[in-house]
Amino acid sequence: QVQLVESGGGLVQPGGSLKLSCAASGSIFRVDVMAWYRQAPGKERELVASITSGGTTNYADSVKGRFTISRDNAKNTVYVEMSSLKPEDTAVYYCYAKIVQRFSRDLRLWGQGTLVTVSS
Repeated sequence: QVQLVESGGGLVQPGGSLKLSCAASGSIFRVDVMAWYRQAPGKERELVASITSGGTTNYADSVKGRFTISRDNAKNTVYVEMSSLKPEDTAVYYCYAKIVQRFSRDLRLWGQGTLVTVSS
């Protein structure tokens, strides 16, 4: 069974930094795009950043210059380093990955979510 496991959420003060990790495990041939989404209370889930297997990145305008997405293909892991955090960054952050399996259909998976709270 393929799954995504996230870690790294928590409480941080405004202006602080936090790093989230998400590891894919199971029967994996290749991991294509990986991404981070977030959902704040009362709002829809939105894309934060994405990264292809080749390293091409894309960021939401609201996090450009503050967040950095990266990945370790050998570990099937994606990271997001968040700095200069603002209260409006408070949300549940979800990892997303498109998983290619050798003998089964592609999977589009979500992590369980990790809460990031930016507050003094």
